[in-house]
Amino acid sequence: MDPLSDNVEENLDRFIVEAMETGCVWGLEGPEGFALCPSDDNEEVDVMPFWSQPEFAQAVCVDEWSVYKPVPVSLDEFLDEWVDGLHADIVLIGINWTAELEGLEMEPLDLAEEFDSEMQ
Repeated sequence: MDPLSDNVEENLDRFIVEAMETGCVWGLEGPEGFALCPSDDNEEVDVMPFWSQPEFAQAVCVDEWSVYKPVPVSLDEFLDEWVDGLHADIVLIGINWTAELEGLEMEPLDLAEEFDSEMQ
């Protein structure tokens, strides 16, 4: 499997294509729930990262993130429930972050639109 790119748009495209192929996305769950961290753009806003492959999610489970483990979320559940819930809670979605926790932060409804346009 090819590693993630330094190009966040390529990683977004890969996230959408691979999630549609596998039917799931991968989040990080720990003792207190799913991983959250402050946004790079606004520390008042949290980001919940998701990946298209478990190996990408596992790559960030080091140091303070070692308490987390990758868990699958079905794509249908993600799009039907998680996106609206995260939007309501004003939480952004991190898309296919690299092992250095670098990558795109998206408004959940914008991500849903990306999936919608790909599915048509």
